[in-house]
Amino acid sequence: MSKKHIEQCVRESLQGYFRDLGGATPDGIYQMLVRVVEKPLLEVVMTEAGNNQSRAAEWLGLNRNTLRKKLAEHKLL
Repeated sequence: MSKKHIEQCVRESLQGYFRDLGGATPDGIYQMLVRVVEKPLLEVVMTEAGNNQSRAAEWLGLNRNTLRKKLAEHKLL
């Protein structure tokens, strides 16, 4: 799966979200998207990294402490 494929999945999902709003005004889309994408991202990366936080942090381009904070926020520790 390429970056372009992931981008297309996100694009199509957002277009569906707007269709489903049925004309209602959206609110806080950015935070909503970050929230719904971040948890599965962390879950998959941690699994692929063998639950090695240092490796996962490196792959994500995050500081290990930042990763631990995000894992705690999503109750993944």
